Amino acid sequence: MQTNVKIKRFVLGNIVTFIALLAATVTCFFVKPDSQYLSYIDFRTITCLFCMMLVIAALRNIRFFRILAKKIVSIFKNTRSAIIALVIITYIGSMLIANDMALITFLPLGYLVLSETDKSGYMIFTFIMQNIAANLGGMLTPFGNPQNLFLYNYFHIPTGEFFTIMAIPFAVSFILLAICCIFIKKEPLIEHGVPTPEVKLDKPRTIIYLTLFAYAIIIVFRVVPYWTGLFMIPIIFIFDRKALFQVDYMLLLTFVFFFIFAGNMARIPVIKEALSTLVNKNTLLTGVISCQIISNVPSSILLSAFTTDYRALLIAVNIGGCGTLVSSLASLITFRHYSALANARKGKYLLWFHIANFGFLIILTITGFITLRFLF
Repeated sequence: MQTNVKIKRFVLGNIVTFIALLAATVTCFFVKPDSQYLSYIDFRTITCLFCMMLVIAALRNIRFFRILAKKIVSIFKNTRSAIIALVIITYIGSMLIANDMALITFLPLGYLVLSETDKSGYMIFTFIMQNIAANLGGMLTPFGNPQNLFLYNYFHIPTGEFFTIMAIPFAVSFILLAICCIFIKKEPLIEHGVPTPEVKLDKPRTIIYLTLFAYAIIIVFRVVPYWTGLFMIPIIFIFDRKALFQVDYMLLLTFVFFFIFAGNMARIPVIKEALSTLVNKNTLLTGVISCQIISNVPSSILLSAFTTDYRALLIAVNIGGCGTLVSSLASLITFRHYSALANARKGKYLLWFHIANFGFLIILTITGFITLRFLF
């Protein structure tokens, strides 16, 4: 019985991976496995993603992000400034450590700040804003979102152009988040919980891990060959072998399955013609709608095979992370965290989640059209 429960939890916890596996398997009946299958997989993207996740896991294990964030939040003494700090930390964090990692790192901090100061009434608002911040903050950098890393490598987008494409949607997202947070009342924060002992950083490991993080970034920017990132494995093994087991290998598998799915779809004549027509009519709108149904990462992999308009697709799969609960894996992570809280009001959360997300999505879609119309 316990084995069945564990299997069920494992499947539900990795539902996107199993959907990707099913989708890839189904397409294999239409396109028989052959030598071209190997060419589907973007090994650069897989390696870059692995390196980023590995070093971030090591930094999390020495509580680097938690200590840094807690020091920043401790500066602010009222609900408005504290929540704004939490949202900004998540927004900036997603640019550096990817959206899902930012949420896993900073959502617990938001919970601690609000619960220990008797401000749990702001929990839904804060979680939703952190979720939107994570989805949209990561759009500015090639490694901020998994779909960015893929498209950056797949289309060989020049680094300067990448920042130019995403600058306006990024700025508008920040302004919208600021407007939402500015209406929070300035209530004093008084800690009621038991004070937690101060944790000090392990300076030698911090220096080593930050050096590896910098190296992972220059790998993403194609300064050095991507395969050199694999040398991080023995270094991390020496200092923190536990980090090797904390890499999200299911996410890496998800990418592999979607690579196979997208590659096969592009070789089925009827589907290729239909999707090519649809995407080329309006890449931005098609991408946004696709994200609402099959999420932003698979949308980027699938639609990239049918269009050369990488600018519109890049904007679409980033702003398309807003909207439905399934439009981004990060949104599912946030909902799972909130649902695990005592006295969680899931219905109220989902209501305000979709109101806020679709509000952002509508404004950012208009912004996307304007950006493409006047800049490119």
